[in-house]
Amino acid sequence: MAETEIISTSENNDQFFEGVEKLIEIWFTPAKNADLRRITRQQWENVLKIVRCEIISFTQSEQVDAYVLSESSMFVSRRRFILKTCGTTTPLRCVRRVLALARDVAGHERVHNVFYSRREFARPSAQLQPHDNFDSEVELLDSYFGDGRAYIMGPEKDCWYLYTLLPLEGTVDALEKEQREVVNGCCESPEPDQTIEILMSDLDPAVMDIFSRASSATAAEATKASGIDKIIPGMVIDDFLFDPCGYSMNGVAKDGDKDIPSGCYMTIHITPERSCSYVSFESNVPVSSYDEVIKRVLEAFRPAKFVLTVFASPDSPGADTPRQLKKFSSLGAFEQKDAQFVRFAGYALHYALYCKFPS
Repeated sequence: MAETEIISTSENNDQFFEGVEKLIEIWFTPAKNADLRRITRQQWENVLKIVRCEIISFTQSEQVDAYVLSESSMFVSRRRFILKTCGTTTPLRCVRRVLALARDVAGHERVHNVFYSRREFARPSAQLQPHDNFDSEVELLDSYFGDGRAYIMGPEKDCWYLYTLLPLEGTVDALEKEQREVVNGCCESPEPDQTIEILMSDLDPAVMDIFSRASSATAAEATKASGIDKIIPGMVIDDFLFDPCGYSMNGVAKDGDKDIPSGCYMTIHITPERSCSYVSFESNVPVSSYDEVIKRVLEAFRPAKFVLTVFASPDSPGADTPRQLKKFSSLGAFEQKDAQFVRFAGYALHYALYCKFPS
């Protein structure tokens, strides 16, 4: 595991907020009449008290409920739960409660897969247990789910951590997992799935200034001025501008949209302070190439550095996207500093770190 690093031990009164998010995604095995959306808002609010955040806003489509939180976002669909929180929140502490609600309220008895990921924190020592180090996070996750796999990708200060139940393709573990699913009657074909994340740091101050009350009167004004509304056109946007600064948005596909399937989402979270600027972008929109989306995101936020990850299942439109991205040693003004391609049982993953060419 990468060593933790204290950025500053001095009392210099710098404005700092940890924009790096912890992302937990739990997929449940399909079950007749089971639906996570039966869990009530009050029950979710009680869950989020454990996490140390709260619901700010809500929107939904036919297939997904989307919550803007005081620290990032939560998405709930029939059998998938996504919680993404920044700051010093503690999302892994709520997992036991989520599993109990999934069983007792939603009718989901069995977990199909789990993804927990995050970038290296700017100030790891400020995090609360178990998030102060990856080993502790893995230990807690294993207490919930049993035999998971932990991975660390990228250089020490910019590494990306991943925990999943997925074994590497072609291994004995992959064969045993397949056999267990057959025995348990869980071998139906999974639905196509793909997700892109762009985790950006050291952003253009002129862009970051948009996401403050001094520059934008409303969240909608900041959304339009930055070009966020054009990254994936047609999304129903639920946005929020914090006081004095900071921004979060969720987007969900319009019901009946011919271009974006129902159930698709996007989410963006912005920490604009100059000493710790950070922006995250995530979406599961199914495309055969993410080139245009990546271009729009980078043009909108103008980072100096970013981590790019793409997960794709073999039957998704973007199944070849991780392999395509593997070929790029540069993206526009950015040079690839590190890249890894991993094939799991049921998913391919591409990780890459890009830094701006010296001017």
